[in-house]
Amino acid sequence: MKFCTMSEEEFREFYNTSSQRTFLQTPEIGKLRQKAGWLVHYVGVKKEEKIVAATMMVSITRHFGKKEFYAPRGFLLDYQDKELLTFFTNEVKKYVKNNKGYQFRIDPYLIHVERDTNGEIIEDGIDNSMVRQFLQELGYTRVKKEDMEQVGWMYVLDIEGKTEDQILKNLKPNTRNTIRKTLKNGISIQELEKKDLKEFHRIMVETGKRKGFAIRNLKYFEDMYDLYTPREEIKYLITKLDLKKHIKLLKDERNKCIIEKESLNDAKYNDGKRKAFNEQIEGINKRIQSAEDIRKKDGDVITLSGSMFMLTDPEVIYLSSGNYEEYMNYNSQYLIQWEMIKYGIKHGFKRYNFYGITGNFDKNDKDYGIYEFKTGFNGYVEELIGEYVMPTSFVYYLLKFIHKIRK
Repeated sequence: MKFCTMSEEEFREFYNTSSQRTFLQTPEIGKLRQKAGWLVHYVGVKKEEKIVAATMMVSITRHFGKKEFYAPRGFLLDYQDKELLTFFTNEVKKYVKNNKGYQFRIDPYLIHVERDTNGEIIEDGIDNSMVRQFLQELGYTRVKKEDMEQVGWMYVLDIEGKTEDQILKNLKPNTRNTIRKTLKNGISIQELEKKDLKEFHRIMVETGKRKGFAIRNLKYFEDMYDLYTPREEIKYLITKLDLKKHIKLLKDERNKCIIEKESLNDAKYNDGKRKAFNEQIEGINKRIQSAEDIRKKDGDVITLSGSMFMLTDPEVIYLSSGNYEEYMNYNSQYLIQWEMIKYGIKHGFKRYNFYGITGNFDKNDKDYGIYEFKTGFNGYVEELIGEYVMPTSFVYYLLKFIHKIRK
């Protein structure tokens, strides 16, 4: 085996064949990091002149003139091949040392143990616990969950070989019914161009303030658009509601209910049906009044929510989203998910990845609602193997000591 540096083209060619490929290992992410001062490195292993392992790493000077190296979602290799993993680790360690690095981090796109929709471990399912153990034997230290840079738990739906009807029928009843209601509301979905991303960013900022988390600046979303749009691997979508159209649809629905109620004869056995129609009509009237109030305050057309998607084969990733709290009752995020699931089916993607969940399945957890929303689509939980750091200089231990003192 032979360690080698690679060109971007060589790396991309190997990346395209890897079962662990994801957008975070693409050269485009390297270029995004370059804008923030990072350097990009492509390294790999050749066996009989054929590349058998590779990774994109980025590096930046941190402390005492020394650099931190990071392979986002790397390495790309067979983690069951201990000889290859050992060789690549040792060679990367030398490479990092020779380039003034004090550590490098990896967070492989590799399942730890296979789980079901409730997060329960599947008996006789995929189990990479031995890989975790071997990484630690090689000298890697596992990073604490709260300090990881990328998500460690995800919620995924397999869509390969399935039709829209099959997926829809398999959704949980509440999710399926909510999607059908949104289709009747007159909500429209608009794909944004770069010039329109300010609107998406406003939604994200409002959501971040409400939920107490930081939001990337507008330039990040614009840079991602520039990097991935030529490859057709990104989409920014927002939902809008034409309130005039929405109110007309509600009135049509109300009139239909009134006609059906009036068609009932006076027999006592229809009392229950009449009561149900009255309740339905009353509910529609409340929705009409609410829509009229919003229209008076905010105008004829309102923006409800926005989402950002990465479309890197083999999966569609639901990466970021936000919504306006006062319009959440329109449930437009359900519609966006359904439209993008249909897109994934149509364009031959294998997976629809709802992305990050906490891995805490306690109903009292503050973020349980996010997990509950995603489980409505009846997929399954994926726990990744985690993030690991490899020290390559005494500076690593010095920084840990300083951090401990400060703490």
